[in-house]
Amino acid sequence: MTRLEHDLRIAELSQFTRRHFLSKCTTGLGAMWLAGMGQSAFGSATKLVKDPAQPLAPAMPLLPGKAKRVIYLHMAGAPSQLELFDYKPELKKLDGKDCPKEFLEGKQFAFIQGVPKMLGPQFEFKQHGQSGAWISDRLPHLATMADDLCFIKSMHTDQFNHGPAQLLVHTGTQNPGAPSIGSWATYGLGSENQNLPGFIVLTSGGKNPDAGKSVWGSGYLPSVYQGVQCRSEGEPVLYLQNPDGVTRDMRRSSLDTLDRLNQRIAQETGDPETVTRIAQYEMAYRMQMHATDAFELKQEDEATHAMYGTEPGKESFANNCLLARRLAERGVRYIQLFDWGWDSHGTDPSTDLKSGFANLCTKIDKPITALLKDLKRRGMLEDTLVVWGGEFGRTPMRENRGGNEMSFIGRDHNPGAFTIWMAGGGVKAGTSYGETDPIGYQAMKDKVSLHDLHATMLHLMGFDHKKLSFPFQGVGQRLTNITKLGTKVVEGVLA
Repeated sequence: MTRLEHDLRIAELSQFTRRHFLSKCTTGLGAMWLAGMGQSAFGSATKLVKDPAQPLAPAMPLLPGKAKRVIYLHMAGAPSQLELFDYKPELKKLDGKDCPKEFLEGKQFAFIQGVPKMLGPQFEFKQHGQSGAWISDRLPHLATMADDLCFIKSMHTDQFNHGPAQLLVHTGTQNPGAPSIGSWATYGLGSENQNLPGFIVLTSGGKNPDAGKSVWGSGYLPSVYQGVQCRSEGEPVLYLQNPDGVTRDMRRSSLDTLDRLNQRIAQETGDPETVTRIAQYEMAYRMQMHATDAFELKQEDEATHAMYGTEPGKESFANNCLLARRLAERGVRYIQLFDWGWDSHGTDPSTDLKSGFANLCTKIDKPITALLKDLKRRGMLEDTLVVWGGEFGRTPMRENRGGNEMSFIGRDHNPGAFTIWMAGGGVKAGTSYGETDPIGYQAMKDKVSLHDLHATMLHLMGFDHKKLSFPFQGVGQRLTNITKLGTKVVEGVLA
């Protein structure tokens, strides 16, 4: 064999994937292992068969599902439930008193030291709607939608730092590398619009979440199911438009050539990811026209802009809420909004409950209410699941870094209790599920874990959380984590 022939042979062999080798090896053991893994991971009745050339083709759920799409509003940093939805008159009576010893023993805090003071609610609460939901005066617009909301006040987690806690909320594990729930949704259901990504992410507040882009990653699922981060100002996606001097016909010609090369590689290697890559290139080409239209807020009338409080041309949470509605009506399956800045420790005016936190509430109150009303008047709320929440709660004690009373008022991280709310998509409107103790420190009645929340969201989308799985590392991985026992659908929040 000549040197040239040797190099060509090595190049050819380098194109074969491990899966190709295992399926083609002489003994056939690899093929038997692959077949066995797939069977044990799914079972013949639950395996999802995906066409790599059309990975986002719309699919029917395995069970009847009421939610056709999801809009998830995450307040990154963890807003205080004690200033918004979990009214605790007993805590108000304890305001300014030393924290009882039993509340501190065996507890782990991010910043509290020594004996902190108890901190009562900083804002007034009133009951609203026929449901009588307690909502603080920080959210006067949202209060008008009380009878459309379903509160879960007994949420809890085992993570008290932002990054791991955010990962747990969105991927079902505190460790990087697992798919987000948006990826699972698009893997299971595909997308109703083949000209836009099935999973779109919008951020505001000036920063991404502490956990970074892992919270919308596809993990071990095919990469086509990861979230695509878009912008509410400028080009929706960077480098989406053709460079100067490159026409659309030229772009089409170059993609056709690239397609032929990728098809050849796919035939040689048998790697389905190559076929998926072709589909992604074609999606990008179609997005050049359709994404620009979807993100053009100037198409909306003045009344709509006034309702949301939008400012076209600027990055804002209000703009993102209006974009979420526009994307939802265009068939995008999962729309994730992250708003950064909700870490109210009281270290400066921006994190002070009386100033920074109150300003953030004003910023989100009108847009969220507008989004709910807009979906409702268009007949979309009944099949759109809207979820709001943070990654954990806040303590009923005032933060005291270094054991000293601070100039500004704040609360430390509290994994023991927090509130999320849902609306539309098959949830029971005008209800409150679960309870915390008299000071809002620990979830006590009808406790709901994040895995329970995920199981419930998947149920509303038409999936059994135990059966929606994907083979990875020899087992059928799933969103609700195969190592956690007792995960359940929260029947009490279902319509």
